[in-house]
Amino acid sequence: MRGQAIDADGLPSASESMQTLAKIAWPAILESVLISLVSLVDTMMVSSLGHEAIASVGLTTQPRFIVLAIFMSLNVGVTAVISRRFGEGDRESANRTLRQILLIVTVLGAVLSALAVFFAEPLLRFAGAQADTIEGAVQYFSIIIGGGIFSIISLTINAAQRGCGNTKIAMTTNVTANLVNIVFNYLLIGGHFGFPRLEVRGAAIATTLGYFVAFVIAVRSISHPDRFLHISFRHSFRPRWKDLSSLINVGSSAAVEQIFVRVGFFLFAKIIAGLGTVAFSTHQVCMNMMNLSFAFGDGLAVSASALVGQSLGKRRRDHAVLYGHLAQRVGLIIGGCMTVFFLLLRRQLMIPFSDSEEMIVLGAQILIILGCICPAQISQVIFSNCLRVAGDTRYVALVSLVCIGLGRTVVAYLFTYTLAGGLIGAWMSIVVDQVSRLILNGVRFSRGKWTSIRL
Repeated sequence: MRGQAIDADGLPSASESMQTLAKIAWPAILESVLISLVSLVDTMMVSSLGHEAIASVGLTTQPRFIVLAIFMSLNVGVTAVISRRFGEGDRESANRTLRQILLIVTVLGAVLSALAVFFAEPLLRFAGAQADTIEGAVQYFSIIIGGGIFSIISLTINAAQRGCGNTKIAMTTNVTANLVNIVFNYLLIGGHFGFPRLEVRGAAIATTLGYFVAFVIAVRSISHPDRFLHISFRHSFRPRWKDLSSLINVGSSAAVEQIFVRVGFFLFAKIIAGLGTVAFSTHQVCMNMMNLSFAFGDGLAVSASALVGQSLGKRRRDHAVLYGHLAQRVGLIIGGCMTVFFLLLRRQLMIPFSDSEEMIVLGAQILIILGCICPAQISQVIFSNCLRVAGDTRYVALVSLVCIGLGRTVVAYLFTYTLAGGLIGAWMSIVVDQVSRLILNGVRFSRGKWTSIRL
């Protein structure tokens, strides 16, 4: 391997390394897949209200992620630092860092949530909301962002737990919360068992209730004094640069990446919103399908990141490389299976979401494209997450700028409008984006310089 000397002594056998990966990976994969399935069911329930309702909810996705971008960035740093401290066996430093970052995200989350609610309507109009979708979009966005503080705190705690390899805790938190979401979706969207029919507002309230349940479970997970991560109010939460410097260094680069990613996704969604409500509704359904394939990659990436961070904390760079490559190979196999799944069932997968033949046919065509990019999508997610947790976040941010912030949006506009490719043209830009990120992040990973970064 170029650029480094790796000690190959004491490497685990193939079966041992696979068992280690699987032990952490299966809860993370199950969590991600179940969340994606819940999102599909959520969309299916909302689809009973018509194309406008699907579009209204879909239009809030990127503005919501823009608000959450800074917290997602900080959580990259949380996982990276906590995994290193876990590998070093430094429990005191890990908990001190977690206390301080929880105070920061709570205060910052409350402020940003309030601002997002206040500017909800102009933000969503800029996102592409039209006369038939703006009211529902504002209602949905205001409710879920207003209750988003619960989600922000639980996401930070789960990021720390994943750094310790405690993926079962994060799985329990998110799966339970999403089950609550589904139950209250059924009760509140259509009004069943005496509950009021609230339609889009009901979907937002159900999501917020899920956030609160996740918050309660996550907080309980750090309340046990015998666990590696334990938060007590008897200890100081006062931020100190000495404890937060490594986290901020990783998180700041990740924040730049999130800006590029979210602005790119926002503009991409805006381009598609210009095609009309039916096209955007079809796109929203297919994006949920894409999230299902992404879930496998995300679950593997979470487990690989934890093992990479812990290995680097133990000064075992060879182990870090091993687990990264192993996760990527497993991801390729899963990606191939997802390709077959989408190609064979493309029409059947669209039918539950609409009785419109136009939407079903268009969606089936999009799913052919999705099926073809699944292996590349899963592999690039794993490579990029391994680089992030190692601290190579500046490079990953640069790749995101080139491939998403510039590449996807420019190519999408060109293919969608200049070449009159419509929604199909927009999705071809996703192919360009995913393959480009796979090549750039894969080459960076293979060179191995990321194993020498100190946090």
